[in-house]
Amino acid sequence: MLIKLEKRLKELGKIAIAFSGGIDSSFLLYFANQVLPRDNVLAVIVWGQMMAETDYREAIDFLKEHQFRYKELSHDVFQVKAFRENHRDRCYHCKKALMSEIQKAALEEGFFDTADGKNADDALVYRPGGRAAAELGILSPLAELGFTKQDIRNYSRQLGIECWNKPSNSCLATRFPYDTLLTEQDLKKVEQAENLIRQLGIPKTRVRVHGDIARIEVDEPYFEIILKQKGVTDEIKKLGFRYVTLDLNGLTTGSFDR
Repeated sequence: MLIKLEKRLKELGKIAIAFSGGIDSSFLLYFANQVLPRDNVLAVIVWGQMMAETDYREAIDFLKEHQFRYKELSHDVFQVKAFRENHRDRCYHCKKALMSEIQKAALEEGFFDTADGKNADDALVYRPGGRAAAELGILSPLAELGFTKQDIRNYSRQLGIECWNKPSNSCLATRFPYDTLLTEQDLKKVEQAENLIRQLGIPKTRVRVHGDIARIEVDEPYFEIILKQKGVTDEIKKLGFRYVTLDLNGLTTGSFDR
């Protein structure tokens, strides 16, 4: 599969990559820099309120550590009405606006092709943002060649990419039921609550919001840690929640889409 990816990238010759810091775009960026001249690869990273600050800092650290060429942008997601009002097609409208800015920035640097880190598994779940990217002509070489998430992790480990086992994260808006009006304060509150849980040594969590209720999702082996750490639930309440609950179904990706 790596040979096919190398061939595809060399066909393009020069490529900008929408970089989030997740394992998919990290793998694509790393490998592109292995098979193309470094001046022919540009990472475009966007800071917006929908992204956890920790994820953004880690993404920038990755770029600097490997001395990859990159460009930073900022994007106010609350300018997108569908995002602010958290409609079911929120991701489509947000991605359309975001990717348009990335494409524009890439063109300004002389890059006519822009790719994302979409993988083959993404077609199996609700991803309206993928439609927006396709409409803009964003390339998805990993999905195109059939790379699954597990393939990407396996090859990343093989290549020595340090974030090969990094837990997946998602837009902070996914923590709220659809048609719930979002504010920047809401997103920050969720981010802070999830940081408190990760400080317990739990690598992956989601804090879903139902009004004044915070519903914690973690994998079942971590239930006991949550239940024994009453201090953490007290800290989460201080963020503005009246009740803190533990979802006995465990961590469910995209639970508001089910």
